[in-house]
Amino acid sequence: MNGGLFITFEGGEGAGKSTQIRRLADLLRGKGHDVVVTREPGGSPGAEAVRHVLLSGAAEPLGPRMEALLFAAARSDHVEQVIRPAVERGAIVLCDRFLDSSRVYQGATGDLDPAFVSVLERIVVNGMMPDLTLILDLDPVEGLRRAGERRGVEAAADRFEKETVAIHARRREAFLDIAMREPDRCVLINAGGTEDEVADRIKASVERLLSDHEARAAAE
Repeated sequence: MNGGLFITFEGGEGAGKSTQIRRLADLLRGKGHDVVVTREPGGSPGAEAVRHVLLSGAAEPLGPRMEALLFAAARSDHVEQVIRPAVERGAIVLCDRFLDSSRVYQGATGDLDPAFVSVLERIVVNGMMPDLTLILDLDPVEGLRRAGERRGVEAAADRFEKETVAIHARRREAFLDIAMREPDRCVLINAGGTEDEVADRIKASVERLLSDHEARAAAE
């Protein structure tokens, strides 16, 4: 492959992003692709150091603006240390959450100024936009049920899982709005149904991306 690809997975809690990333990674590796699986917040040593602070809720009292800055610092390190080098060597990077989660979690439901979110995004991403964003759409009530089942009764909900269904519903609408406004980058995936059904929907979108990418490379 001439140059790599950057694919992000977005969506609410319990939508199955981690499971589907693992399945897609196995599929692509089986076809001979170099695949890097990563996540946000985290993904690089510097970003992982910030992850616990964010998901534990330790930064919550500082307000959404400071949370956004911490996410941005983690993302900058992640992009430059992991994502960009992998794409430049020709790998396919699969990332669990990226800039759209900041738009939704800190922007839409954190009530931050959209201009502030946009400027921060532009600086941090530094041109490293996803080639494809798969937005896994699921009713938030079902998503929270799945997240609780995955977590188990003994473990505490993280900073975001513990919030109200109404907030999660607002986030779902914000993700749907992003998908509508950026159809060239984003594909909305129905995350209901069985794991296999969702995997098939994702596979179809990724195969289209690979076909287009290979055709462009052949034409160069």
